[in-house]
Amino acid sequence: MAYDERLAARIRALLSSYSNVEEKRLMGKLAFLVNGSMCCSVSEDSLLIRVPPQDREALLRQAHVSPMQMGTRTMRGFVRVAPPAYRGAARLERWLERGIAAGARE
Repeated sequence: MAYDERLAARIRALLSSYSNVEEKRLMGKLAFLVNGSMCCSVSEDSLLIRVPPQDREALLRQAHVSPMQMGTRTMRGFVRVAPPAYRGAARLERWLERGIAAGARE
């Protein structure tokens, strides 16, 4: 698998209270959609979180958060989050809530 299955299981547990959750494999990763909008994606070594573009710069100043690169392009509506930033259920839940809220604003 090209994604962290333990992290995916943690996310499933935290999203279990939502009624409209889908999982989709995208480019070898596992994406989670809530109400039809992607909130996050799990890779082997990090978590991709959807964010409002206007919040991105502030989030990038946090430890363990970096831009999401796709080839030579930087995706403004996403940030990559390294494992230390989502250790523990409360930290991961905050990131997921941020991703869900950003998807709801579409």
